[in-house]
Amino acid sequence: MDIKYTVLTIIGMVFSFIFLSQATKTLPLGTAYAVWTGIEALGAVIVGIVLFKEPVTAARIFFVSLLLIGIIGLKATSGH
Repeated sequence: MDIKYTVLTIIGMVFSFIFLSQATKTLPLGTAYAVWTGIEALGAVIVGIVLFKEPVTAARIFFVSLLLIGIIGLKATSGH
């Protein structure tokens, strides 16, 4: 096991929780959490494609695009 991926993951998790706590100061909790998990899901897909050479298919791009549209829509309709 490569320790650098473990360290990077832990650092990413810490910053992720910090950003979530900041977001809940201005957004409703449900919206902040949905956006937070959506961004992390997008990040996981991007990391998989870039670092681990996972396949890039039309269906995958389509559904990732839907996820991104959903994140933008939630933020746009949060009233903040």
